[in-house]
Amino acid sequence: MLFKLTDEQIMIQSMVRDFAREVILPTAMERDKTREFPADNIKRLAELGLMGMTVPPELDGSGADAVAYVLALSEIAYACAATAVVMSVHNSIVCESILRYGTETQKEKYLRPLARGDYIGAFALTEPLAGSDPARQKASARREGGHYVLNGTKRFITTGKNSGLVIVTAKTDPSARHKGISAFIVKKGTPGLTVGRLEDKMGLCASDTTDLVFEDCRVPAEDRLGEDGQGFTIAMTALDSGRIGIAAQSVGVAQAALDASVKYAKEREQFGQLISKFQGIRWMIADMATELEAARQLMLSAAAMKDRGEHFTAQASMAKLYASEMVNRVTAKALQIHGGYGFVKEYPVERFYRDARVFTIYEGTSEIQRVVISNHILKDKRVL
Repeated sequence: MLFKLTDEQIMIQSMVRDFAREVILPTAMERDKTREFPADNIKRLAELGLMGMTVPPELDGSGADAVAYVLALSEIAYACAATAVVMSVHNSIVCESILRYGTETQKEKYLRPLARGDYIGAFALTEPLAGSDPARQKASARREGGHYVLNGTKRFITTGKNSGLVIVTAKTDPSARHKGISAFIVKKGTPGLTVGRLEDKMGLCASDTTDLVFEDCRVPAEDRLGEDGQGFTIAMTALDSGRIGIAAQSVGVAQAALDASVKYAKEREQFGQLISKFQGIRWMIADMATELEAARQLMLSAAAMKDRGEHFTAQASMAKLYASEMVNRVTAKALQIHGGYGFVKEYPVERFYRDARVFTIYEGTSEIQRVVISNHILKDKRVL
């Protein structure tokens, strides 16, 4: 590995790897079939301090750096991508948003129990007609005395059903477009908030994805996150961290696919010899390993920039773009190496292939990542 890890980072990675492969991996295929939410996995993650990894210890978090976090997340994704996406949204988007923009009261009231894993967080930005263009969202929040009244529907919300808290964006000033969007912390069970339809997905089947419907949902004004009109900035900042998380998930699934392919190639015989002896298979494995390592370095580089306090928006998008497209190529090759066996659910590469497909879509499509990257490059005078 080109990136030098500290002893602490290596220790965290090793601990999570052992836990993920001993505890989470054995039930991953069954959960994919039954679509059962991995509540017991999440509880165990919380016990290990993995549901508040980058939250400071004084707020009941683990105080880990971003590099340690992505290493841990990759190991969870290796074992079960559905569990990893719940962990990723909770840590990267929900906890970090409250840590960065929350008041001291909000941190005590909401962040502390989130970091302990008392309940899971969700983030509601996307709407039926507002995906890659979040400024187009229609959800509204009007001020009425000491409350905001929220109305609207949010779509494709990870952990929408099983979360205990959701950060939701809504327009407080529709005439101001993205500058008129605010963010709110809403506890599940608040009157006016209901869970809508549960999506029947191609992959990540054990992770629930739902609509969230707000109908005259009254939220105390003190539960607005950040300043009025700051919601778009909060969401975009959260997505920077979330995109490194998607890169980590991609690296984990790709490593699992590569390992499965190497194992199969060393066991499967055709034409009187192991298929690992055929140049065509060997070159596929070489390409898979090379692309995986490149994605890992991009992921670690973006995380390290975040740890150093540097601006990492473009690097997060680069890591997310390359890693998410890499894992789709790697899982496709893994399936091809397995031949007909790769197409049946008895072998895990079929699940890897389905789970990987969404990585180029959620938290900003590959096309949006290219917009973000090119915008940063073209406005940076240093590259001229």
